[in-house]
Parts: sequence; C-alpha cells; structure tokens
Amino acid sequence: NGASAFMAQPLRIDLVVDITCPWSLLGLLAIINAAAGLRDEVDPQLYIQPFELNPELGPEGANAIDHARTKYNAELQQIEAGRQQTKSLAARYNFAINQDQNTRIWNTRDAHRLLYWAHVDGKALPLLLAFYTLYFTEQRSLADHAVLLHGVKIAGFDVERARAVLSTGQYDADVHAKEQAAFAQGIIRAPTAILQEYWRVEGAQPPQIYGGMMRDIVRGVLKREQGSVQ
Repeated sequence: NGASAFMAQPLRIDLVVDITCPWSLLGLLAIINAAAGLRDEVDPQLYIQPFELNPELGPEGANAIDHARTKYNAELQQIEAGRQQTKSLAARYNFAINQDQNTRIWNTRDAHRLLYWAHVDGKALPLLLAFYTLYFTEQRSLADHAVLLHGVKIAGFDVERARAVLSTGQYDADVHAKEQAAFAQGIIRAPTAILQEYWRVEGAQPPQIYGGMMRDIVRGVLKREQGSVQ
C-alpha cells in the first residue's frame, strides 16, 4: 500500500532565532508553511534555540535604524530596502510587519528565558509567535516584563509562573549554555535550522527549500553525507 509507506514521521527541527530579527521570523513562517503542506508525511518537532543579536543593549533598547548604521555601517537606503523586503515577504504569510523610523530593537535575554521555560512546560512555538506579533506588528518593547507577560497570556501559559521566572533570573544560565553550544557548532547566523540534528539550513529560505528537505529526509532520499543549505 503506497499510502502507508508515507505516514507522518517525526522530524526534529532545531530553529536558532532571535526575536527582533525579521529574517528569523521569516524562517519560522516558511517552516510552518512547508510543514502544513507535508502534514501527511512529516510530524515536525520544533525546538526553539536562542540567539541574541544584540546582547549588549540595555533596557532602553536602541533606535533600529541608528543601530544598523552604527553596527553594520549600513546606508539609510539599504536599511529601508531591507525593511520593505521583509515586510513584503511576511505579508505572503499573512503576517504584518509594522515598522517605521521610530522602531526600536531590544535586549531579548528575558524573552529567551521565557521561551526556554515554555519548552520545559510545553511548547514554545505559541509563545514565540506571540512575541513576534508584539514586536513586529504592535511595536511593543520586548524588554518590558509587562509586555512579555502579555505574550505569555496570549500563548496560554501560566502568567504567574512566568512572572516568577522573570523576577528570579531562572534559566539565564541555560540560555547562555545553549548559545555557547550553538557558537561551538559554528552557528553564527540567525535563523539557522538544524533538521534531525544533522542537516543545517542557514538564513531564511522559502518554504520549498525547507519542505523539500523535510520530505527527502523522511523518505530516506537525503543521506547524511549530503551537505547543508546556505
């Protein structure tokens, strides 16, 4: 029976992301889109892994444009072109990116601590999507604990338990250890997806790339000696 040969098989996907990174958002949306088209073959097990693009930022954050000009020596025209590109790509997934000249970026360590906690207590995906909506669509501060707790509520997690995590610094060492482990593996870019703890896909790819790899892995077409996608 041909259908029974391709019953949905579990496939682990470790997705290394930051929460103020639009390309991380796009990578996640593309993976979700790809997995939806393969639901009869692939049962994705998504593990969100932390990556901090701007760990040096204080609670006040920084203007996103000014920060990009200083850190990456980017020109205004280049920054605006990138912003329009990510906005257009996100719209394909019915996700609204609303950013302007006043958009700020934030230190995301506390948000990553909550994502780590969400993995312990359940699934982190709903919480990550809530954080992405709060930041990219509503332009809320991810350094504000009230905003983070609102995201926790939206995602359906225990707000008081999350409040305790934020107030005690719990999981800070765990997040740091995860980030150091990623660096040790040569992961220096967000997003990076690792499929079945072996195949690495760097950067935000279209759904066809992720979907093709998922399908080929569960069908046994893609062998371990075959390389990564960058």
